[in-house]
Amino acid sequence: MSAGPRRPSRSRSAVLYLSAALLASTAAGWYTFGGEEPSGPGAASGAGSAAVPSWSADLPWPAEGQSSAEVEGLGSLGTRGEQTPVPIASITKVMTAYVILTHHPLSADEQGTEVTADRQAADESYSLSESTAPLVADRHYTQRQLLELMMLPSGNNVARLLARWDAGSQEEFAKKMNKAASELGMDRTIYTGASGIEASTKSTAADQLKLARAVMKNEAFRQIVATPSVTAPGTGAQIRNSNRLLGQDGVIGLKTGSSTPAGGNLMWAATENIEGTPRLILGVVLHQQAGTNPTRAMTAAFDASHTLITAIRDALPQTLAAP
Repeated sequence: MSAGPRRPSRSRSAVLYLSAALLASTAAGWYTFGGEEPSGPGAASGAGSAAVPSWSADLPWPAEGQSSAEVEGLGSLGTRGEQTPVPIASITKVMTAYVILTHHPLSADEQGTEVTADRQAADESYSLSESTAPLVADRHYTQRQLLELMMLPSGNNVARLLARWDAGSQEEFAKKMNKAASELGMDRTIYTGASGIEASTKSTAADQLKLARAVMKNEAFRQIVATPSVTAPGTGAQIRNSNRLLGQDGVIGLKTGSSTPAGGNLMWAATENIEGTPRLILGVVLHQQAGTNPTRAMTAAFDASHTLITAIRDALPQTLAAP
């Protein structure tokens, strides 16, 4: 995708619908419909399901998979697609980072505790069957360095190293992940590993949006996912952020994830300045072109997310300026 694609124009009716909804949410805080997860076009219906807000149909939601979005301080923009748990691939690493930062707090200007890379993590650097980051056996890495090497290139070996460091094993770490998910109200999520390579790790867009909201409160995490590139300690290798939307149209993060069973997935964060005040926009797009080539599926997730992000950002200034 080329840098700086043009934003799609929004119809007057879309802006008016969005204006009414967001103004209502401003008065109510994080606004939900019927006390349930907010729903939108394509959401499952049935007893106890939330009412579908009329304006949500005017947002360019992805035509497949599932998605969810919200604007900080204004409220939910609804969901699209049936919120059935699906594999989420490396989106899993957001929870890995959340658990690590919960148990080992890191301030914005800290490097954190030193962690020694074991032989397993170093040997896994050379895997041709999964995404990895270069690690040198017996070398000391700071906590921040490892979080960067996990989040930017989506290093599975780094995620597993952090899990062993924190909990002794992936299995014990997964228990911490599931406990954290439960505490965040992510009741349609199950984690079975720290990296996301396991197709048995499943979640929904609505659940992952709850995690995005929580983890973006951490300043160190926000700095890490907004970093375009880093140099891998000990090897000099330049590591670029896998999120190719970063730096475009207000995008400041968050995490990519792709595999054949999961398809293309993107948890994203963007901002829009309204009268000098940045508004944080969060969203999750899951299960794009699942079952196809992961590279193709990830491109679909980028394209769908970019379309949704630009439409929301285009609507916000007029929405908030409405009487």
